[in-house]
Amino acid sequence: MAIIAIARELASLGEETAHELMRINGYRLIDKDYLEKRLSEIGLSAEKREKFDEKSPGFWASLSQQHEDYLHFLKTALLEAARENDCIIMGRGAHHILKDVPNVLSVKIVAPMALRIEKTKAMYHCDNKRAVQMLEQSDRDRGGFHKFYFSCNWNDSREYDLTINTMRVDPVTAAHLIDSLRSSLIGQDKETAGVQKMADLYLAQQIITEIIYKNRIPIHFLEVIADNGIVALHGVANTQASIDSAVAITRGMAGVRHVESSIQLVQEFTVMP
Repeated sequence: MAIIAIARELASLGEETAHELMRINGYRLIDKDYLEKRLSEIGLSAEKREKFDEKSPGFWASLSQQHEDYLHFLKTALLEAARENDCIIMGRGAHHILKDVPNVLSVKIVAPMALRIEKTKAMYHCDNKRAVQMLEQSDRDRGGFHKFYFSCNWNDSREYDLTINTMRVDPVTAAHLIDSLRSSLIGQDKETAGVQKMADLYLAQQIITEIIYKNRIPIHFLEVIADNGIVALHGVANTQASIDSAVAITRGMAGVRHVESSIQLVQEFTVMP
């Protein structure tokens, strides 16, 4: 069991590689279509998806709650899919969201600009100038998305276990390389540890959903850390009642064995709406 997170430049044959990988190992593909459907089901509107999906939010959007909502629902959908293992996740910062999960393999697919231009012209039936504009905009958007949400450099090869340049490596060969590395790096011990880590991450995300999005308890900067049923809550609240409510909700969640609250009470604390 493993999770393969693929980051890719536009028109670098990333999607083609992912489909070949599916054919080889039978993994599920978690792509844009899958995520858009699931994000809609759990409450993220098409307008928000379009505004924030693999883009850095504009100045005003970055000051609003909307970008926090987007990231929360995106992480929820990704964790929900990834906890079932045996899947390939395309983009959306999955390699960073899941970076501490032992059975995750992260891959970046790249290609020279000249090849990407020709691919883009064929895909979108546009001229050379328009293709260059589209590619440059896509690279800025994806780089800005990762920098804003995850404080990481999308172009840094050290962020990934493997980087493949499709100038000489076709999708079939790339898929076999990825699957071979998966088999070599992810053994039974990492699979077992990965299952537990995913359970912890998903439980923590569920707790945030219950406290902030379902019960509307005003805990600011809420962070939840789960470790085999032991849960730690961090954040800031204006009232002790809010802290008590957050702790009570957490204790009532399935899979929680113990709750430790480090939520700070700061009565003068306010946040922008």
